[in-house]
Amino acid sequence: MQSLNRIAAALLLAFSGAALAQTAPAPAAPLAPSATAPALPAADTAAIGAWLDQDVERTMKLFDVPGIAIAIVKDGKVLATRGYGVRKLGAPDKVDARTLFEVASNSKAFTAAALAMLVDEGKLAWDDPVTKHLPDFQMYDAYVTHEMTVRDLLVHRSGLGLGAGDLLWWPTTNFSTDEIIHKLRFIAPSTSFRSSYAYDNLLYIVAGKIIAAKSGKTWGETIRERILVPAGMTTTTTSLADNAGNPDVANAHSKIDGRIAAVKAMPVPNAVGAVGINTNAEDIARWMNVLLAQGSLGKGADGKERRLYSAKQAREMWTAQTPMRISEPNPKLAGTRANFAAYGLGFQLRDWQGKLLALHSGALQGFYSKVVLVPEAKLGVAILTNAESGGSLNALQYQLVDRLLNPGAQPDWIGAVKAVDDEMHAKEQARLAKADGAKAAASQPSLARSAYDGDYQDPWYGIATIRHVGGKQVFSFSRTPDLTGEMVHFQHDTFIVRWKERNFNADAYVTFALNPDGSIERMKMQPISTETDFSYDFQDLNFTPVKKK
Repeated sequence: MQSLNRIAAALLLAFSGAALAQTAPAPAAPLAPSATAPALPAADTAAIGAWLDQDVERTMKLFDVPGIAIAIVKDGKVLATRGYGVRKLGAPDKVDARTLFEVASNSKAFTAAALAMLVDEGKLAWDDPVTKHLPDFQMYDAYVTHEMTVRDLLVHRSGLGLGAGDLLWWPTTNFSTDEIIHKLRFIAPSTSFRSSYAYDNLLYIVAGKIIAAKSGKTWGETIRERILVPAGMTTTTTSLADNAGNPDVANAHSKIDGRIAAVKAMPVPNAVGAVGINTNAEDIARWMNVLLAQGSLGKGADGKERRLYSAKQAREMWTAQTPMRISEPNPKLAGTRANFAAYGLGFQLRDWQGKLLALHSGALQGFYSKVVLVPEAKLGVAILTNAESGGSLNALQYQLVDRLLNPGAQPDWIGAVKAVDDEMHAKEQARLAKADGAKAAASQPSLARSAYDGDYQDPWYGIATIRHVGGKQVFSFSRTPDLTGEMVHFQHDTFIVRWKERNFNADAYVTFALNPDGSIERMKMQPISTETDFSYDFQDLNFTPVKKK
């Protein structure tokens, strides 16, 4: 889900990738190379395989990633579908081209494609009001409710803050999808409507609900029947439950006290539309070829072209909808700077070496992924990992594509990204140490510790509880079973909650404000570290004590 909005780049030739592929069949409907696609000079596929192996294995070692799958396509051909490393630390099973990974927000492209199909069929229009299809839909502001369109659901300009409301589904909660959508009306905006970009997940959940309403089936059933089956993505699933019985599934991995470890997966069935897809190198190669062919599946037995969606809708999906701010990269990564950046429909858009890129990242507990498409070159690169390392995705994105764009070049994006990652992490550790050292260590809470016990109500999340259990003060989110931890004093009326699930890496400050009479007025939270995933949107919560009857 995610906060991984980075960059990538391109390739220039079509050639058979049989020597590179691990059991890599041709796509379900191979497409002829474009007559206008630039040609690549002859290349030694064995040599490409050698540097591909070298680059991926080096990345795994430097960034501490147990397993990676890579897919590369060009002009409708599969150049590579390979697996590296292991599915689970401590187990011998290797990642291969059919190993399933959660791809999180790379599911958003499937949601956008399904809506494009409905637009083609005249069942909805991009600029229809959401309330035309979901009459009970409601945002915090009545004007936004009235004006919000289907298009607005996909382009991150609603006025919601970054990741606002994600705690309704992340980590695993017992809210239903309908409850999550209902709670949108209680989440206050951080900016005005359509004024700026801020990545969100909840509105893609709404988009998934529209797809289900129009098809009469669940989002997962619709995606499977209307996209996965026609595209030949026979092993891809739309929920973790669908993976049951398949032994070739990657395990999630996270850092615990700085060391990589196998952890349990994070089922999020209530967030489909934003997330939900589990796929592998072979199948995502097929998907990238469909996207690069503007929705075409090739010709059927009757000689007629088969399509998921029209070329018109493909252009719409890759047309800039919401401008994105361009930040200056670290000097070591100066060559990655974009000249423009925007969000389309289910894709981030930017330039790289004079070419348009359509790309997206995905992040869930224990899994990060990236898909990069270069429409002009009909190139697609996918990177699937079973670890939480944005650096590994960026390093491979830059390294692999630059090698393919510029045959004979010897870039070291892997080393550059690692150096920048290490530098940023060191700065954050120093900041945290400084904050800890500057605290008023001798300060005491204003009230007796037991006075902070009780139930607290947030307008959109609901109830959080503080209780003394076994001599410890425990903070718990009522609808998120794993989000519970010990609350320890930091300074004054600020505490730190240390979550029992240490792989969350999301410990948070908990600060109380008092009324003049000494009673608690409210409780606010914020992540301690800037490295905490933005979906732990603790800062958006505003808890007030629940009055005892």
